[in-house]
Amino acid sequence: METNNEPAGYFITWTVYGTFLQGDRRWWRKTTKGSMAPQPKLERWHRDRLKHTIILLSQEHRKIVETEIAGHCQRRGWTLWVANARSNHVHVVVTASGCAGATVRDQLKANCTRGLREMESCFHDRPVWTTKGDVEFLDTDEEVHEAVKYVRDAQDQMDREK
Repeated sequence: METNNEPAGYFITWTVYGTFLQGDRRWWRKTTKGSMAPQPKLERWHRDRLKHTIILLSQEHRKIVETEIAGHCQRRGWTLWVANARSNHVHVVVTASGCAGATVRDQLKANCTRGLREMESCFHDRPVWTTKGDVEFLDTDEEVHEAVKYVRDAQDQMDREK
């Protein structure tokens, strides 16, 4: 019997440039070590070295981001379960058979960047997002359902930027 090693979906998160720095007071993730406790001096060091101002996403920006995500998923034949663009980060739950999670994330970010740059000159010649982002593998339909529920419902109930 052949097994399918593809996940049921991906829970993808990426952040707006400058909004979640290493050392962040809300905890932060280090690739090789996972969640890390706040380190205010490290966060300040990174903040002092930002080369551009932070531009939070307005309601109009967020709509563009969500439209770009939906359009790209449709063109690629991926199943978009939910996309939720916030002022300082974006969450997406998607099933993209045959594609690596990092590839899906990078394509979505690129299309969102293009959409924002076409809409507003303030996004030209500067980064819109932080580098990379988080890709969580969802192995079961139940995990996909829980991620959708979190993205759709829990974000408004948390003490986070809207």
